[in-house]
Amino acid sequence: MAEIQLRNLSKRWGSFVGVNNFDLAIEDKEFLVLLGPSGCGKTTTMRMIAGLEDATEGDILIDGARVNDLEPKNRDVAMVFQSYALYPNMNVYENIRFPLRVRGIDPALHKERVMQAAERVELLDFLDRKPAALSGGQRQRVALARAIVRKPKVFLMDEPLSNLDAKLRVSTRAQIKNLSHDLAATTVYVTHDQIEAMTLADRVVVMKSGIVQQVGSPTEIYDTPANTFVASFIGSPAMNLIDGELVDGKFSAPNVAITGLTGGNGKVTLGFRAEDATVVEQKGEMNAPIYTLELLGDATMVSVRIGGQLVAVKADKTFRSDIGDPVSIHIPAEHCHLFDTETGLRVQS
Repeated sequence: MAEIQLRNLSKRWGSFVGVNNFDLAIEDKEFLVLLGPSGCGKTTTMRMIAGLEDATEGDILIDGARVNDLEPKNRDVAMVFQSYALYPNMNVYENIRFPLRVRGIDPALHKERVMQAAERVELLDFLDRKPAALSGGQRQRVALARAIVRKPKVFLMDEPLSNLDAKLRVSTRAQIKNLSHDLAATTVYVTHDQIEAMTLADRVVVMKSGIVQQVGSPTEIYDTPANTFVASFIGSPAMNLIDGELVDGKFSAPNVAITGLTGGNGKVTLGFRAEDATVVEQKGEMNAPIYTLELLGDATMVSVRIGGQLVAVKADKTFRSDIGDPVSIHIPAEHCHLFDTETGLRVQS
């Protein structure tokens, strides 16, 4: 497969900056996810790798060769789009075969390659059907097979699951994960869904407004977010963030008092995840009336309002109470994160 190097890559349209100074080496066979909200620059970055957008500045190298000036067809990458982009007049077999035809692959190899690709995505029983006769999940699998059949150096996937319903997303996500492992391919995957990023990626690049916020494994980004944006974007629910003041190791905010913290004195934003706090009978570090309850099956999500912010805590699945009832919450200091309130940057490891 291939290593991809993005060196100080930028894309601008006039005064608007789509991607700013993106610098990263993507390892051979790595599954890298570009994660962020709409407009953060993740798709633009992928389109520059594919050659569908010209970089304003910087270099793109695949296997050590600079490809900035190469046409998309000469970069040996395969792209899977959000919209499937299938040919409606062709059946599944011909849709999968099409890249082999346009690239001049020996016709004697076509059937074997198509059948192998179709088998990998469980489409052998659908080869004679037209796209209109397929479900959304089946169409996406045709798009995957069409990418696989070429055996390219790099796979690029642009939000391939966003048009699928929740159940299909789960099954297709598992299929992509299995395919990636089986093919051992270098893959760049774009999504705004942090669950997809956490479950698929070897490494995640979190982006905002064209700027890389953090690069790391899913565990690193979840456990030690670099700033409040990453903390609030990763996790379901997102990390709780509360503005307050730290004095001599004690964090204080309305209805909140947590001791045993380390960091300088002054205004800080404290973060903790819902699963790291517990509902207790005695007075805890946070005490407030219940704002809402959500029964999740394996747990009960309890939310309270602190300083205008909703704060969520996962209680036992048997926990029952009423909205407005007082609740006490224990927040262990060792599970707390501290961020600079002004910059949003992490101030505690």
